[in-house]
Amino acid sequence: MISGDRPRFDPSSIRFGGDYNPEHWPPGKVAEDVELMQRAGVNLVSLGIFGWAVAEPTPGGYDFGYYRGIMDQLHAGGIGVSLATMTASPPPWLARRFPDSLPELADGTRWWPGARQAYCPSNTDFRDAVRSFVGKLAEALGEHPALQLWHVNNEYGCHLRACYCDRCAAEFRTWLQDRYGDIGGLNEAWTTTFWSQRYSEFAEVLPPRSAPTFANPAQQLDFQRFSSDNLLRLLELEIGELRAATPQLPLTTNFVAVNQALDLWKWTERLDVVSFDSYSDPADPDSFVSAAFDYDVVRSLHAGRPWLLMEQAPSAVNWRQRNAPKPAGKMRAGSWQAVARGADAVMFFQWRASPGGAEKFHSGMVGHSGPGGRVFGEVSALGNELAAHPEPTGLASRADTALLLDWDSWWALELDSHPSADLRLRLLMTDWYAALLRAGVAVDAARPGGPHADRRLLLAPNLYLLRDDDAAELARWVGNGGVLVVGCFSGVVDGNDRIHPGGAPGPLRELVGATVDEWWPLQPGETVPVTFTDAAASTPGTAGTVGAADSGEAGGETSSTASTFTESLVLTEQPGSGGTTTQVLARFGAGELDGQPAVVRRQVGKGWAYYVAARLDAAGVDAVLAHARAAAGVDGLLPTSALPAGVEVVQRGEGDRALLFAVNHTAEPVDLPLPQPATDLLTGRSHAAIVSLGRYGVAMLRRA
Repeated sequence: MISGDRPRFDPSSIRFGGDYNPEHWPPGKVAEDVELMQRAGVNLVSLGIFGWAVAEPTPGGYDFGYYRGIMDQLHAGGIGVSLATMTASPPPWLARRFPDSLPELADGTRWWPGARQAYCPSNTDFRDAVRSFVGKLAEALGEHPALQLWHVNNEYGCHLRACYCDRCAAEFRTWLQDRYGDIGGLNEAWTTTFWSQRYSEFAEVLPPRSAPTFANPAQQLDFQRFSSDNLLRLLELEIGELRAATPQLPLTTNFVAVNQALDLWKWTERLDVVSFDSYSDPADPDSFVSAAFDYDVVRSLHAGRPWLLMEQAPSAVNWRQRNAPKPAGKMRAGSWQAVARGADAVMFFQWRASPGGAEKFHSGMVGHSGPGGRVFGEVSALGNELAAHPEPTGLASRADTALLLDWDSWWALELDSHPSADLRLRLLMTDWYAALLRAGVAVDAARPGGPHADRRLLLAPNLYLLRDDDAAELARWVGNGGVLVVGCFSGVVDGNDRIHPGGAPGPLRELVGATVDEWWPLQPGETVPVTFTDAAASTPGTAGTVGAADSGEAGGETSSTASTFTESLVLTEQPGSGGTTTQVLARFGAGELDGQPAVVRRQVGKGWAYYVAARLDAAGVDAVLAHARAAAGVDGLLPTSALPAGVEVVQRGEGDRALLFAVNHTAEPVDLPLPQPATDLLTGRSHAAIVSLGRYGVAMLRRA
């Protein structure tokens, strides 16, 4: 993570603002914009995201005077700047001058200029142009008093995840040689005995370009690793220039969604603060769950330290098939949700809606109708509310429950030629995350290999790729008292995408006391009933039970269904392995697996290991995780039965400074029971037992 001598971005209050693109408008607009920003409570803008062609209109013709003038006016108005390095899209002259700087797809198609991110990460001419431009930019504007933060590039991996050109092929071969040492090591790792793919020298190796059928899966996996690293080299190139010129200034880059493109564990080690763009769909009533998941992952990337919400939409976006606006109050609720989960900045794309271009229908803080519109009114109210309430700023959070997230496993899981194409990690993760959200349980993300010493409960909805050393660490942690829950299709392959001998869950077989004999993927719409057994009604060694409050079923009996994927599970006790007999907590109730185990658990040492051999519905996930939470002693912030649907409760900070946030993501008012008396800092009202949340209402509570 970041070192102690690196600069930090530690604002005294929540930063508020958005992308500012004055080049879209006549010069006279800037003075008006500054006045409106002051009215709205804006204290930070992201400037110059796509300004390269303005600041270098011809090769070597650097002219930073325009942006210096904008920064002068912003600074005079008391508004800080997060200055972009402007490299997210090169100007057209670069592609004309260096045609091979354009990226190629797996089928040899070339991407042309005219949109954004049209560059090959390996191209030396492009990299030289970036290095020169960023160096000149830092030299020209790095000492400006308005500058608070460097914004490197923009949304790496959003459109361009990989390039397959000859230059990238050469860089890929170098990367492989560094990884494997010699061609024999690569042949072993890639199982090149299959389909006569054995290589005699690295010069024969290519990226996984379009081929008659499935490309080698280990080759595909390594190319995804390489592609993430190759883009990371661009980040490091820019960071080098910025640190050399302005070592006192913190820097960030904004990630777009928690997705496959980049191994964020590795990327965030280079940053002083993590930034994130969030675009949940206003038409999806459950989109707040996905946003909360993203925010908890992002917060975890820097061990619970605050992060920056760099972009969100004030209302509608422009890129969905149908772009719904945000109803009144929803933007405020979503913004406070981010603050509750660790954000020290609430920013938007963008300040003023564009008059033309591909994003002209994307909402702005100031819309096409001007500052008299509904959105600007809501934006201004939010900005001033945030300015009046700096209490959350700087508060870090850490949970004793964590979801295990590994990008190697994610990449490998979603390769082709698998038992099912329907297993998607983000869906599996949010299935389980939603259950924790419903229960009001705080959760982090963590790497499988740890460290996990301060965790009580680890959840792995899927770890398709599992290394032996990571499995050994998990087993050691369980033996010392931890509770681990592992989902289906886990422990299938090693780090080279080779099947673990003996079957899944590979190196976790002994820990859970079970082996997968066969995978039984289900057809679209097909479900299988799952019934929880008497053993699921109690948690030996703890006071916890899975009862009516957890399952919604009278008498504590839970009925569930499985969809997408099921497994034939065989109990495989190992004599002398130091564990108790494997308990069956649930069984399949029909079909080819009728009567076979669906959920099992086993005590090993002081802890417990669970295995779930299907993708369960919400009732089933709730039941399994409630059982595991009871075994781990993990409680929610409120009793599960007290948390209305569509309402989230989350704590930010610890000890006397801790704040309890309640956010109503529905259009209906709700009453929320409180665990103890508290004061809502947003209203100043004290609440003895209940806080009322209106339509899209928010409360920021300090316990009495």
